[in-house]
Amino acid sequence: MYRRTLLAAALSLLSLPALGAELGDDGLHKAPWMHDTFKDLREDLAEANAEGKRLLVMIEQRGCIYCTKMHEEVFVQPEIESLLQDKYFVVQLNMFGDVEVTDFDGESLPEKDAVAKWGALFTPTMIFFPEEVAEDTPANRAAVVTMPGAFGKGTTLDLLTWVLEHGYETDEPFQKYHARKINERAKQ
Repeated sequence: MYRRTLLAAALSLLSLPALGAELGDDGLHKAPWMHDTFKDLREDLAEANAEGKRLLVMIEQRGCIYCTKMHEEVFVQPEIESLLQDKYFVVQLNMFGDVEVTDFDGESLPEKDAVAKWGALFTPTMIFFPEEVAEDTPANRAAVVTMPGAFGKGTTLDLLTWVLEHGYETDEPFQKYHARKINERAKQ
């Protein structure tokens, strides 16, 4: 009897959602640092700049196990969560969604068509933008860096920091920056 009760309790815990990975009605993970906007990238960039933040578009999809990994294991790390909350203006797009997105070049498309236009194939995909984007430039050409897929805590932290430091404007590519940061952490 005791074993059955214990097994039932354990199974019921498995059905509960993980902390830090709340799902919205669209089946996508929701976090307090995400901004619900009209998905007009020019307006989102202006709002990000007004808040002193960097615009980050995050493409996800319902049922994405890698998105879940990022939300449950990576984005919840205090240092990463703090950067996302304080330094980034994060707009989430649904890879297969129908909500209208207005690209930097003025074209309005459903999310799924904008994602296809930009050539994003994987979820999650994080697209980082500069503070200024030319009017005739689509998002995929305006991006300073695109991170397709799930990465670990160190890689994600270093990429978020590298973008904030404008590392893409230096002669130190991200891979060398990341290796240097790994070595610095190992020495501490």
